[in-house]
Amino acid sequence: MTHQNTDIIQIFNNTFYAEYQTRLELGGDEPIYLPADESHPDHRIIFARGYYASALHEIAHWLVAGPERRLLEDFGYWYEPDGRTAEVQAQFENVEVRPQAYEWIIAMSAGFPFNVSCDNLNGDCEPDRLAFMQRVHREVMGILEQGLPTRVAQLSQALREFYHTPPLSAEQFLVA
Repeated sequence: MTHQNTDIIQIFNNTFYAEYQTRLELGGDEPIYLPADESHPDHRIIFARGYYASALHEIAHWLVAGPERRLLEDFGYWYEPDGRTAEVQAQFENVEVRPQAYEWIIAMSAGFPFNVSCDNLNGDCEPDRLAFMQRVHREVMGILEQGLPTRVAQLSQALREFYHTPPLSAEQFLVA
């Protein structure tokens, strides 16, 4: 199965633009979320370098953000670049559990491989990818048990229809 940037852009925009005036756009080196302003009437999720995985990750952050956060650049989140200390890495992972759980759900809906991102290649400690993956997996299981939030469900459905993937089930989400 091939996953084209044009497909995820069209699927996202067709699913959400009318209600949320938010567009997914291909960007450059760094992803960013930009709320509407005087020069751009639409909110924009800009994903990095044409990577399909980057699009899914940035969409997941949008899915987590509530109405107030969607009015702030990058949803008002702090970001400390690669090279974090163990303490800052732990904070990073705490705020990334929910977005990466949503990312896994929408990746599975698209039939696209998912890998957690610890995003700290040059830090003073080696992140425990397996432990983080297990945390994200527990979050996914809780979300599936409670039922997908509305926007996550809408995108999951649109992706599953486009890519002809089966309905989601807990058994599909395996921790390697």
